[in-house]
Parts: sequence; structure tokens; C-alpha cells
Amino acid sequence: MPETTQLTQLIVEFYEKLSSWEHSVVRDQGLTLPQVHALEILGTHTALRMKELAERMGVTTGTLTVLADRLEKADLIRRRPHETDRRSILVELTEKGHAVYTEHDQLHMQLTRDITVGLSKDEQTSLVLALEKMNKEF
Repeated sequence: MPETTQLTQLIVEFYEKLSSWEHSVVRDQGLTLPQVHALEILGTHTALRMKELAERMGVTTGTLTVLADRLEKADLIRRRPHETDRRSILVELTEKGHAVYTEHDQLHMQLTRDITVGLSKDEQTSLVLALEKMNKEF
């Protein structure tokens, strides 16, 4: 079993490489990382309350409002009143926003294929199990 120092170094190195890749992809799309993060969350959920989206992103509702204003101006999201809760605003992807989300998601899929191509099926299964356990710790 690897010692904690080695494991820490490998996790940090992977994070740095993944972050660098993500920043370069996002920059090519003309968006910020938080904007793409919002699109990713909305792409996996149909519509969310602004408060729910802010919580999932780990930002305040004030920060999200500024971000949502920019995404709405770019026609990537739309806000609408909640059907049953007059105090809530729902946010969802527009057609253009869904297209950006789909394109970005495909880039993630290709990256996954590229970085796991050298892993056997058993190694891929082990990686999935390890990542699931690690994600539960957050």
C-alpha cells in the first residue's frame, strides 16, 4: 500500500493536471470555470431553484445572481418563477446552454477515455470503486 505522502502527491498532481486541462477547455469556450460549473450542474438536472444551484456550487446566492445574469445575457440559461413557490426562481438551460453543456460533457468523456485507455477492465472497476468511496468523504 502506498504511503500517505506518495498518495497525497499523486492526488495533488492529478488535481493540478485536471484543473489545467479544465481551464484550457473552458478558456477556449469563452466562459469562466464557475460559469461552466453552473452549466454542468444544470445539465444533469432539469431545473433548480437559485438557492439549490448556489448550494451545489458552494457559492452565495449573491455570487450566483451575478453569474446567472451573465449566463442569461449570453442566452445560456433562463430564469422563471417556480410553479408552486412564489418566493423561488427556477433556473434552467436554454437550447444554446444545453448545446454548450453537451459539448463540454463530450470533452469530459473523451478525456476519460484518453486517460484510462491503458487500464485493464479490472483496473477501471477498481478505479470506479475507489473514486465512489473517495467522493462519499466530501
